[in-house]
Amino acid sequence: MYVTLSTREREQFLAEPHIGALSVAEGPDRAPLTVPIWYQYTPGGELWVRTGRDSRKARAIRSAGRFSLMVQRTEPTVRYVSVEGPVVRTAPDSRELSWEMAARYLPEDKVAAFVEYDRTRFPEHFVVYLRPEHWVSSDLGAF
Repeated sequence: MYVTLSTREREQFLAEPHIGALSVAEGPDRAPLTVPIWYQYTPGGELWVRTGRDSRKARAIRSAGRFSLMVQRTEPTVRYVSVEGPVVRTAPDSRELSWEMAARYLPEDKVAAFVEYDRTRFPEHFVVYLRPEHWVSSDLGAF
């Protein structure tokens, strides 16, 4: 059974802490760059990611001005949501944003150590905000 998710279902699913697959065009002679990434999203709002200021993905995002993110699960049913849209703003990273992202994905007792490691080893992050514009979603049932 193949079911398209409602707006509420797709936004709620995207708000869960899945690992995203971010895709962004790199140029006319290349396939899109696709990499796993942590992300944050609140239903009805903007999606945001943290990335290295001079990373390959950051350069591609700045050039393209938009990107897509796909998340999926396989249990209890196969479900996915893909969202694509324009970059609406960027912002400097902060300890608070780093903490918020880490707390989304890691056990509480691991967050402080990760944030310290992240902030000292990879200090040149910035935050990229996407406005969801196009959605593709489905629940494929219990296949």
